[in-house]
Amino acid sequence: MTRKVVVDFELCEANGICMGIIPEVFDLDDQDYLHVLQDNVTPENEQQIKEAVRQCPRQAISIVEQ
Repeated sequence: MTRKVVVDFELCEANGICMGIIPEVFDLDDQDYLHVLQDNVTPENEQQIKEAVRQCPRQAISIVEQ
């Protein structure tokens, strides 16, 4: 089983907190639209992704098992 980052774009306000925590995974474009650059949760990025999930003001980010 793999774990993936999922963003609920209905909730996302694109405030960029997640991008500030781990820019390798999250990016905001010029129109303030959030993009997930890498959706795989790995041992190397897991702690930073969990911090992005925790700090998201709208709780729009989650980690799911697939």
